[in-house]
Amino acid sequence: MLEVGIGSGLNLPFYASAATNIIGLDPSPKLLEMGNKAARKTPIPLRLIEGTAAAIPIEDHDVDAIVTTWTMCSIPEIQSALQEMRRVLRPGGRLFFVEHGRATEPRVRWWQDHLTPAWKHLSGGCHLNRAIDEFVENAGFRIERYLRHCDNSHWLRQNVPAEIIRV
Repeated sequence: MLEVGIGSGLNLPFYASAATNIIGLDPSPKLLEMGNKAARKTPIPLRLIEGTAAAIPIEDHDVDAIVTTWTMCSIPEIQSALQEMRRVLRPGGRLFFVEHGRATEPRVRWWQDHLTPAWKHLSGGCHLNRAIDEFVENAGFRIERYLRHCDNSHWLRQNVPAEIIRV
């Protein structure tokens, strides 16, 4: 299993029953150092790789599943990254992700579009207005299940799709 954007390893406790080994990819050496500390608390073998999702240093069709959480908004070359994810994923493999994305409401989209230029400079490249589902489909994935959550109490009302994808 490959986690793209493993960061500090917050997801590691959730893999205990589902993964036999984990490859963690992240461009940040500092976050990988934190991820290495978190790995000591899990029995699953973990290999951490410093690198970007646009050039994943893994052989073709080498992983059964890919997980990414709150990451695709900030990957600079998102379409290249998704093509790379598809390349390393075995036929029949699955991409699991949770992301915020482009809102369905025009008023909220207006705010997302107008805030994104400044926001991405303040938040590590995060694009509030990315239509993640469209990028995923354009990379050749088929969406099997798409859940959309909108928290009406949040002033920006970002949609939070939790999606399961199958190649």
